[in-house]
Amino acid sequence: MYHNNSIRILTGNSHPELALAVAERLNVPTVPCTVKKFSNGEINVKISESVRDEDVFIIQSGCDDVNDNLMELLILISACKTASARRITAVIPCFPYARMDKKDKSRAPITAKLVANMLTVAGCDHVITMDLHASQIQGFFDIPVDNLWSEPLMMGYIKRSIPGWQDGIVVSPDAGGAKRVTAMADKLNIEFAIVHRKRDGKSLTAPERMELLVGDVKDKVAILVDDMIDSGSTLALAARTLYENGAKSVHALISHGLLSGSNLSFIDELPIHELVVTNTIPQNKHQESVTKLKTIDISPTIAESIRRTHNGESISLLFGEWAETSGMHVL
Repeated sequence: MYHNNSIRILTGNSHPELALAVAERLNVPTVPCTVKKFSNGEINVKISESVRDEDVFIIQSGCDDVNDNLMELLILISACKTASARRITAVIPCFPYARMDKKDKSRAPITAKLVANMLTVAGCDHVITMDLHASQIQGFFDIPVDNLWSEPLMMGYIKRSIPGWQDGIVVSPDAGGAKRVTAMADKLNIEFAIVHRKRDGKSLTAPERMELLVGDVKDKVAILVDDMIDSGSTLALAARTLYENGAKSVHALISHGLLSGSNLSFIDELPIHELVVTNTIPQNKHQESVTKLKTIDISPTIAESIRRTHNGESISLLFGEWAETSGMHVL
């Protein structure tokens, strides 16, 4: 059993609710710290308790004011480093700049690598994150990275909350998610489909449409799975394509609900039964504007990964049946 006095949980302003839920599950208090701005916008951090020779976990997600939240995380890491913390783990449920993971055109930055460098230079010893946009980001670090999956939580949700899933089909809205949907389809013992997005013409302003590349969704419960929803345009195109191809109903399950569009009410008008996301990003304000939105709680998975990391235990349990049952709490 771990000792309560040797594990320290800190949080910035990105997602304090998640940090409190994790701390409650671990039965440890969060370390009181103040993270605020000077009048010129610079971030000021004050940690009110000693972290000397402690195992420190800083929970901070890449959401909303992503640059401020990243800077808060870096400063918190640096503050703990100079305060002689024994080990500093950055718990980043949604990794910032994860979509910029390769040089896909001339002069494009690989910003995910820059973020990895900054975390390491600040003094981070270990990173826990969830559903990286591209799993090769783990290789951008020279320190250990644990990339947790929301897939078992989603599979648990499908089995408990989607009627007729046995006659369903798991759908990816692009070729990049093929590996995810084929793995889920295998475990659920159902079929999978892949939708392809293309422009009608070569100009960047040409209208976009989707076509069904693989699979037959006619008269089936379509379970659309993706790692991230931002503006919602991909979801809208995919949902309409599935509906036009004869899907009985469409359920969208997406790991990171960024939902940064200014007007999200259009999601309620889409031909989908529900939009299910995790709380890697706070969803309180989104739930006010989107009635079809449901949230799966990831705090049990994060808490268990912290406990196991602290005790030096394997975290492979978190990728299997344990995680399926832990996600029973829908917010």
